[in-house]
Amino acid sequence: MMAKMGHKEGQGLGAGGEGIVNPIEVKLRPQGAGVGAVKERTEQYKAEQKRAAERRGEEYEDSSEEERKARRERKKKSQGGLAPGSGTSTPGGTRKQKTKYKTVADVRAAAPGLDVPLQMLSSIVDATGSQAKMLTSAAGLMTPNGLPTDSEADKIAKRERLELEAFIEAWHGVQEQKVYIEEQAGRHQLEVDQEREEVERLQAVVEAVENLRLSAARGPGDDSGTAWTSLIASLEKLQTEHKQDIEHYGLSEAAIGALSPLFKKRVAEWEPLEDPELLTADLMRVRSLLGLDTKDEVVTARGRAEMDEGYGRSKRQKATTAYEAMVYTIWLPKLRTTITNWEVLNHAPLTTLVNAWRPLLPPFIYSALVDKLIVEKLKAALHVWDPRKRSHHHKHATVKHAEPHTWIFPWLPYLPPYQLDPKASSGLLVDIKRRLREVLDGWDVSSGVLAGLLEWRALLHSELDHVFVRHLLPKLARHLSQHFEVDPSDQDLTPLENVLKWQQHSKVEILARLLVAEFFPKWLSTLHQWLSSEEANFEEVGQWFTWWKQQIPDSLNANADVSKEWEKGTEMINKALDLQDEGVPMSELAAPAAGPARPIAKEISKRLDAQTSATLHPPLAQELAQDFKDIVEAWCAEQDLTLVPLREAHTQTGAPLFRITASANGKGGVVVYLKGDIVWAQKKGDRTIYEPIGLEERLVERAIGK
Repeated sequence: MMAKMGHKEGQGLGAGGEGIVNPIEVKLRPQGAGVGAVKERTEQYKAEQKRAAERRGEEYEDSSEEERKARRERKKKSQGGLAPGSGTSTPGGTRKQKTKYKTVADVRAAAPGLDVPLQMLSSIVDATGSQAKMLTSAAGLMTPNGLPTDSEADKIAKRERLELEAFIEAWHGVQEQKVYIEEQAGRHQLEVDQEREEVERLQAVVEAVENLRLSAARGPGDDSGTAWTSLIASLEKLQTEHKQDIEHYGLSEAAIGALSPLFKKRVAEWEPLEDPELLTADLMRVRSLLGLDTKDEVVTARGRAEMDEGYGRSKRQKATTAYEAMVYTIWLPKLRTTITNWEVLNHAPLTTLVNAWRPLLPPFIYSALVDKLIVEKLKAALHVWDPRKRSHHHKHATVKHAEPHTWIFPWLPYLPPYQLDPKASSGLLVDIKRRLREVLDGWDVSSGVLAGLLEWRALLHSELDHVFVRHLLPKLARHLSQHFEVDPSDQDLTPLENVLKWQQHSKVEILARLLVAEFFPKWLSTLHQWLSSEEANFEEVGQWFTWWKQQIPDSLNANADVSKEWEKGTEMINKALDLQDEGVPMSELAAPAAGPARPIAKEISKRLDAQTSATLHPPLAQELAQDFKDIVEAWCAEQDLTLVPLREAHTQTGAPLFRITASANGKGGVVVYLKGDIVWAQKKGDRTIYEPIGLEERLVERAIGK
């Protein structure tokens, strides 16, 4: 059919035969293969492309031929770039390296100081022409010598040049070795100079220490004050001249060796409370020589924050220094004797002494001074304190009657934190809190307010409220219950006034609850009796009501609980008026409701605990019993008695029984039980009866067996 249309076999399609000759071939790609995995062009396509290129007068190159040609070019370049006699290729292809020539000046400059023979420099190459020529002198510079380049002379000249280059390299090595040797010589000379200076400095130190020894040897025979001044001057001179050598040569030990005899003599003559700052100024002048500049070895005025939790215990040292040994063996025993005989009321001299010596004391010595001497003395004085009214023959204040804050507060800046923690298991403030509890337990409310109690709030904070509630509030409640009566005809306000005096020492809520429990039930009962009587005068009742409201401080009247009680009284009066208007007998007037359950200390203590902690405390009765038991145990210890639990209970109250005895085997004495803050002792002759007894001489006699 194509032949009928004019197509001839072997020619391309179309009028000009530019079309394809053979039918299109299809080349299948293998299953799973992606584009580019195999060559997609068929032989028919390549033949058609080649025929079209020939028709255009071009040379057809398929991709495989291009790759083969590129590989041949790379191989040719790599082979052409190999240098003769080498196995590595040279970048840049087959370009020949340019020969470099050196002039005579270059040769001389390459090895300065090297004497090169003139004969080695006479063979000069003329490279100005198309051919290199050997010249024997500068006269024939441009004239050929006629000597062929491959002659024997040329070989000799070449060998000489190689030898010259070798000489230059060797010369460079010699020069470098020379520089190294010169540097080593300079370093050795510097070391020698340093050693010489070290020897001279050591000789000076030896001479200074020898002079110090001679000065110390002369000292004990002279006046101690003069000898001390002279020795301190010598030490200060040694410190100034050899400050950098103190630690290196151990000059501190030498200084302490010279200082110790005179220091011992001066301390023996010293009266610390009369001259607290003696020797401190002199020792501060030589503190570097004594080894006191290390932060963790001394207690400075601002150094407590840098010390560890042990307060006063060095973090670094494991052995004492010579200075520490001198202070510990000479100075501290003197202070121990002084503090033993010291009167705590006279605190000014000792606080001055501690403040002056504080920068000079090692931490462990300062800790021993404060914790073992001063605090123990304060604790002993605290146990002697008895705030009860002194008799008239005591004209001067004594530790027994002086307020503790007047002689304890001056020591607060010098005490470590653990001594001032009221919640710790031990410490000065813990002893203060315990002593306050003991005093309040035995306090007579009619004696007024305990002097100085308010001063402790700054240290005890909420702990003081707990002490007040547990140890004083029951006494105030008992005082109102036993001694206060509401009598419109002859009113005695003294018991109420005794209670209201404690207002500034406690929270308003505490006294308000006390009034609600002990005052208002009696007041409302009296009001009810008055209103129920036939001769009741409402005008007098109103005046009486107003007068009583004026006797209670405004701060208490503003309390919600107190306001409710006044409202109860007002409501009772209004009901009485209503009954009168209705003509009903006053005997029909309803009696007031009972007051809150007593004792109220338990309820108030729970409120305080809820304000300070989310953790509930044990019941107040148990706490009071436990606290009072501690007081009794402390009292027994003071009286050389023993409180022995019997593991039995009182048949009526269920309270645990104890035996107070002076016997070491726990037998004899008197059987007691504790209830509230009262000791109940077994009656002689009738073991079923217990009677209250105080912590007094009578109990001691019974415990002894008298």
